[in-house]
Formats: sequence, C-alpha cells, structure tokens
Amino acid sequence: MLLVAKPVLGNAEKIALAEVIDSEWITQGDRVKAFERAFAERHGIGDAVAVSSCTAGLHLAMLALGIGPGDEVLVPSLTFVATANSALYAGATPVFVDIEGIDAPLMSLADAAAKCTTRTKALILVHYAGYLADLAAWRSFAERRGLLLVEDAAHAAGLVQNRHQSDAAVYSFYGNKNMTTAEGGMVAARDPGVLETIRLMRGHGMTATAQQRLTARAPAYDVTVLGYNYRMDELRAAIGLVQLERLAVWNERRARLARSYRSLLAARCPAVSVPFAEAWTSAHHILPIVLPEWADRQHVMERLRGDGIQTTVHYPPVHRLTLYRDRVPAGSLPITEAFAARELTLPLHPEMDEGQVETVVGALASALG
Repeated sequence: MLLVAKPVLGNAEKIALAEVIDSEWITQGDRVKAFERAFAERHGIGDAVAVSSCTAGLHLAMLALGIGPGDEVLVPSLTFVATANSALYAGATPVFVDIEGIDAPLMSLADAAAKCTTRTKALILVHYAGYLADLAAWRSFAERRGLLLVEDAAHAAGLVQNRHQSDAAVYSFYGNKNMTTAEGGMVAARDPGVLETIRLMRGHGMTATAQQRLTARAPAYDVTVLGYNYRMDELRAAIGLVQLERLAVWNERRARLARSYRSLLAARCPAVSVPFAEAWTSAHHILPIVLPEWADRQHVMERLRGDGIQTTVHYPPVHRLTLYRDRVPAGSLPITEAFAARELTLPLHPEMDEGQVETVVGALASALG
C-alpha cells in the first residue's frame, strides 16, 4: 500500500535512541533542552518549549495567554478537532469561521470579522496542508480588535516565515508530520514571560525539574501554578534532533513531488483542482485535491485502494461533529462544507518518487473515468 503519509526513520534514529538508553536518563533532560534550542534556531526564533503533543501545546498557550471562561475563540472548522478542543480545555467557547474559498481553504478574514463579539478574546489560525496564511493581515486584524493571535502550526514545521507575527505558535511532531518524534510538539511565543509560564506549566508547575533536583544540594521544589504532565522525554527529543537535521531536505522533496502532482493532474485529470497557487509558501504537509462535483468520492477511494493507494479526507468539518453540533451549534459554513464534501488527500511523503506520483494520478484518472 502506498500510504498517504509515512515517517522516515532509520539507523541514525536507532543510534540516537541507544545513546539515550545508555545514558540511563530518559525523562526530560539535556536532549530536550538541545532540541528546543535547535528548533528555535532553525525557525528563526529566540526560544521554544518542547511538550508531549501539539494539543498539549495549544492548551498551554491558551492558559498562558489568559484565555478562559467567558471568552470566545475564533477557529476554523476545517481542521483537526484538537484546534477547537484547546479552547474548550481552557473553559472558553470556540466560534467556527468559514474558509476563504475552495481554492484557498484558509480561515476567512471577512467571516472572522462577522463572528467577532464583545466576548471574542483570541483566534487560532491554522496553516492548512502546510500553506502559510497571511500572517501580516491577521496580525493587523487582531490588533485592530484587541485579540490574541495563536497559530496552530501543526502542518508548518520548517517554515521560518511564520515568526514574530503571532502571540504563540504550536507545532506537531506526530507520526504523520513532516518531522516526527512519534508524539510531541513545540511551542513558541512572542512574550518571553508567556513562554516561561508554558515551560513551568508543562511539568506540574514545579519550580525544579527531576534532573535539577538530582544535581542540587537541596532537592526541594515549589509549585507556583496549576500545571500538567505535558513534558517531552529524552527519547523523543533525541529522535527530534536527528529529524530536524533533515527537515529542510524533506520539505524540498515534498515541494518537488507537489509540483509533479500539479503538472500531471492538469494534464490527465483536468476536472480535478489543487487548492492554492503553486507559488504559495508551503511546507507541503499533505496533498489535498478537490474532486469534480459529479464524482463519487467513496467510489474513487475504493478504486484507488484496490490499486494499492491509500487516500483520506482532511477534514470532516469540526462544527458538524456530534460533540460540537450539540455543544456549540454553529449553523452553516457553506464554503467549508462544500470543500470538505469534495476534498481528497493523495499520498505525499519524502520516500515517494515521481514514478509513484504518475501511478497515483493514472489510477485517479481511471477511477474518474
């Protein structure tokens, strides 16, 4: 089966893991610190905090920025459910915003403006599929309304352009991402004080880590805030350091494969569209396409699976999931719903080659007749 996503793991990761095991220190320690420094440097930021997942990072960002009960947070419905969940975790209410269009499925500035109320405190911007939203425009939008701007940058690892505009940005290292630590995430923030609060909260609010207590003359600690067990361990950080070294090469490989897809789809499947302009800045996390209105998506997916090609959908709209339909009814988001009904995600990962892209497009053309 040619998979939609596939982690690239090998001997270098095995060696890094063995070194951690031989060190006999496997929980948060020096490798986590080294991974934080390396990730921050690679993304052009001063500092970053490693956490157990992107979801945990979003939760901590909400809390550290002071978002809580009574607040509303603008979020896209075209995203993984964790984006909206993070607002609920903090006691706030997610307010779902439509996308700009079928060809640019990013959160709509116009609809966001229409959804603002006196309770709106923040917005979470998602770089869908790895395509960078217009951060300058959103920064201006947020400042005019006194809102906090948070990036769900789960799809955007490796993009250095998305810095210094938002109040916080959170990345994912889940197994299907551009770089992986199996589970894990990273948080950046404009305000060093906010970042230090996140660093404190990720480890139960304790003023000293286990490693610091081990080396201290008096192994005592205090708890100054309500914290959580959202730490990253040394094993994941060791993998992350290896993966980070190859991220730029992998992202360029993804970009070349995406260009091949666009060219072949235009030639062989002209009724299929690929969102975003080719020149759009992107980490090319996934390859979404939009099927023609007359196509039966389930039939197409079954035909491709029969040819040994996995496909999936990114995403079922969050506002139509049972939890949110019952808890925070959003009404209709017509563009999101239209896009989600026709979107299909094709395989894209660095271990693919152009011949496999041709195979996928050929099978898609056949499935569409």
